[in-house]
Amino acid sequence: MTTITSTGMANDHIAADRRTLAGRIDALPSSAGLWRFITLLALGGFFELYDLFETGYISSGLLAAGVFHTGSEGVFGIADQAAFASATFLGLFVGASLLAPYADRFGRRLTFMCALAWYGVFSLLMAFQQSAEMIILFRFLVGFGLGVELVTIDTYLSEWVPAHLRSRAFAYSFFIQFLSVPAVALMSWWLVPQTILSLEGWRWVVIAGAVCSLVIWLIRKNLPESARWLAQQGRHQEAHKVLSEMEKRCGIAPGEDFSDSDAAAALPKKGRFSEIWSPAYRKRTLMLVVMNFFQAIGFFGFGNWLPALLSGKGATVTHSLLYAFFITLAYPLGSLICSRYADKLENKWQIVFSSLMTVVFGTLFALATNPVLMIICGFLITYSNAWLTFSYHAYQTEIFPTHIRARAVGFCYSFSRLSTVFSSILIGIILQYAGSQGVIAFIVLSMLMVMLSVGIYGPKTRGLDLENI
Repeated sequence: MTTITSTGMANDHIAADRRTLAGRIDALPSSAGLWRFITLLALGGFFELYDLFETGYISSGLLAAGVFHTGSEGVFGIADQAAFASATFLGLFVGASLLAPYADRFGRRLTFMCALAWYGVFSLLMAFQQSAEMIILFRFLVGFGLGVELVTIDTYLSEWVPAHLRSRAFAYSFFIQFLSVPAVALMSWWLVPQTILSLEGWRWVVIAGAVCSLVIWLIRKNLPESARWLAQQGRHQEAHKVLSEMEKRCGIAPGEDFSDSDAAAALPKKGRFSEIWSPAYRKRTLMLVVMNFFQAIGFFGFGNWLPALLSGKGATVTHSLLYAFFITLAYPLGSLICSRYADKLENKWQIVFSSLMTVVFGTLFALATNPVLMIICGFLITYSNAWLTFSYHAYQTEIFPTHIRARAVGFCYSFSRLSTVFSSILIGIILQYAGSQGVIAFIVLSMLMVMLSVGIYGPKTRGLDLENI
């Protein structure tokens, strides 16, 4: 057994902790085995974010191919790019709000694998559609899988990672996931202007993400189920078995079996939607609904519309895609740098400070005209978005108990998708009539709402066990 200090008192504390399910998870060391597990989990998120961010990058290719149209010539009387983005997030809303609760019912692993397969198959089918109507329809269906997958990854991760590593693990996970953003930016810059084997370049960008996600599906079939979820289903022996295997993977001796009366294992077996509105969680639920609604405007408003914002400031399509590639490098780099101090500050304050950073550099981006200054400000906005993302993803999974975690997080998270359905259209209109400066002003005001909601109403979580927050 590993020890933390040389005192007998510390050893006894660890030994006592390892008689419980939560204590055994919190005693997992920061080992190569644990980080390999986190990496494997994050690879699924890589392709989810790849797909989300390709929305803005392939739209120029769809316009050039004559599939998409601008303004009132679009399918729904609005720009097809706006409809495409809205369909994506409407699908994400359905997946996160209506389908994510199945992770509480059928388990994290099964839900996780089904969502990944769904995304891969429908994304591949979308790549071969010929009309704007069918592309938008299949994009809506792709969103179902994405919405479930992203919520399940967060839930999965929070339930397996010890309390002292939670924020760092989320930061590292998003480092892996955010590598997808410069990847899709670079692939779009390279492929979108080309036609290969009679297929337009935008199709190859979509095909690459879909095929690779299906390969990852095969690799990850051996992921263990959440021990916390198994225990609260009354499947104590299975929970003990998967937890013992994880302890061996982390290089420590398996702990003793926990009893059926264990606090973490004796949770209600079925959560109800009404529980997230009980007095204990009502304020948290409302705070997260507000935070998710407005943070999505800032995050996706900048990320999905970055090439268009740069074009609106005078850059050519080719230059805007190249500039966007350099700016999006901040997503993985920001997460990697933040992982060094992620556990040293309350997640609620990391959300507040990262939102403030977006406000400051968003304002400067709106005023910038020099390409170098635009790239620097864009890089720092993206850095703050990366910081915000891992902070709030970790935070919202911490403040609900295991038996309603996926249901509660899915419901609150779905409002980020719902807001983006409408903000995608609204940003398109603002860009048309008020330019890039108007869009940035909209983003800045949204991030101020995030700061106020979390700063005033968010509970503290740092270093606390999931069942004690």
